[in-house]
Amino acid sequence: MSNKFLNLFLLSNVLILLDQFSKRWVQGVVPEGHSLPIIEGFFSLTHIRNPGVAFGIFASNNSEIKIPLFIIFSIIAILAILVFYFQTPSDHKMTLFGLILLFSGAIGNLIDRIMYHEVVDFLDFYIGRMHFPAFNIADSCITIGVGLMFIDLFKKDQIIKKQKADSESQPG
Repeated sequence: MSNKFLNLFLLSNVLILLDQFSKRWVQGVVPEGHSLPIIEGFFSLTHIRNPGVAFGIFASNNSEIKIPLFIIFSIIAILAILVFYFQTPSDHKMTLFGLILLFSGAIGNLIDRIMYHEVVDFLDFYIGRMHFPAFNIADSCITIGVGLMFIDLFKKDQIIKKQKADSESQPG
């Protein structure tokens, strides 16, 4: 078993289990539609269901094909992530970690879509009446994974530009 496969398998399983456990825990502790303040005026555990995609997009669409389409698109995205993961060189650690996070988040939310036809969200950050859309651990994995991949891409781009500038300034 390759180190790359082992990393994907172990880390993604930990993250998926953490996501699923946290969602089930919130479902058991906080009634749907209710909040449990953790840091008054800033953070609550708020049990909501998101029938849409990120930040509630398409939540109000009641089409019968919405859920099957979300499931199919999730599966396609997961397969694409796996392809990118195994094609990414082992020395691209940040990109590989980002892809593991993306994979884990996509699987975590796919499980909810299959089980409930919606995603359980509960992390609710706010200041006064201004609320950031509630999210979950899977969403956090996806967001952080994309961020890491952008950072890695930006760093590599800067290195290439510096190498090009250095080679052009060399007398030759």
